[in-house]
Amino acid sequence: MLVLLGVAVVAKNQSLMVAVGVLLVVKWVGLGDKLFPLFQQKGINIGVTVITIAVLTPIVTGEIGFKQLGEAVKSSYAWIALGAGILVAIIAANGIDLLKNDPHITTALVFGTILAVALFKGVAVGPLIGAGIAYFAMRLVSFLSNLWG
Repeated sequence: MLVLLGVAVVAKNQSLMVAVGVLLVVKWVGLGDKLFPLFQQKGINIGVTVITIAVLTPIVTGEIGFKQLGEAVKSSYAWIALGAGILVAIIAANGIDLLKNDPHITTALVFGTILAVALFKGVAVGPLIGAGIAYFAMRLVSFLSNLWG
């Protein structure tokens, strides 16, 4: 974890620094046995909830209302964004099951996410979307393998 913290500092990635820092503090104060299972089991759901709150906040504050939504559907880019949102949500739903049920895939996805966050200024939503993409890629490989014998 200290190596990851060093990578986060060098890469100037605040999200990774905070995540590693919180995990280290939890471990050092002796709460790891209680909190780590919670983070592992509920962390994705908690994160998705926080992201959803952030996305819905402009609606609650009045920055986005029916007028803006009506104007948005007149834009071809808005329709592309709508389709992308639907596609990503479907992909991520399949990714959740893969992350819960396949530990070695989870390890690879988490490692890939850490690399992307630390080295390429990525955002740590990667495991969920990555798992969904991996799920669909695995299904495609399975389908093609069965097709070609």
